[in-house]
Amino acid sequence: MNIIDKIFTHKKKLLSIYFTAGYPKLESTKKIIRILQKYSVDIIEVGIPYSDPLADGTIIQNSSKKSLVNGMNIDRLFAQLQCLKKELYIPLILMGYYNSFLRFGEENFLRKCKHIGISGLIYPDIPALLYQEKYKNLFKRYGLYFILLVTINTPIERLFRLSSISEGFLYLVSSTSTTGKQFFFDKKKDEFFSVLNRKIKLNIPKMIGFGISNKESYHWACLRSEGAIIGSSFIKSIDEYDIEGSIQCFLQSLKGNR
Repeated sequence: MNIIDKIFTHKKKLLSIYFTAGYPKLESTKKIIRILQKYSVDIIEVGIPYSDPLADGTIIQNSSKKSLVNGMNIDRLFAQLQCLKKELYIPLILMGYYNSFLRFGEENFLRKCKHIGISGLIYPDIPALLYQEKYKNLFKRYGLYFILLVTINTPIERLFRLSSISEGFLYLVSSTSTTGKQFFFDKKKDEFFSVLNRKIKLNIPKMIGFGISNKESYHWACLRSEGAIIGSSFIKSIDEYDIEGSIQCFLQSLKGNR
């Protein structure tokens, strides 16, 4: 069983934290992962820095630029994560863009992921059909989950189809804009997630991301899914001179509803 499945079997109100590898400093990746696990985060998503991250807002774009300037690349990231393999007991997911996956060599990339203990991958710009036709068997061979994103504008028929393809969980995007935009409550959004949670029976857990940034929006997401994914606001909170203290403070601000 993939460790992602175990997490959803035993817990509710899950918290997944996203951050960019190599930010704020090249060697910060390992430290941040250790701290997040220490303070009981359920899933960690590590962003692979990319020069043109179209789905990401300003905060993640800037962290990606800083990471690349720091010298982060996929080889260095794999080397850093290899050092953590025996320490981790929670799922580690990589999130990136298709071009870097292609350039590295798809099967070689998946082989390295398996070797260092990655549980799943998120590639927002790989279409579901391409995954099914070209990569599904490769992912299965290496025991890796491919996690798909859907939005509040995804038609119900397509939602069912994507939920049958996605593995581990379905990533529900709460906004049609890029990451990091301030979360706001509106009738359309609330109706979509309420119907999805209560009336549409999907055979896969759901996590809500994009714009989830504080206790209020985190609690809102947990009422409508198995948990929330937080990225931009977490990255913004990191103090490079007190990484552990700033992370502890950020996570504590969410814990009242966990």
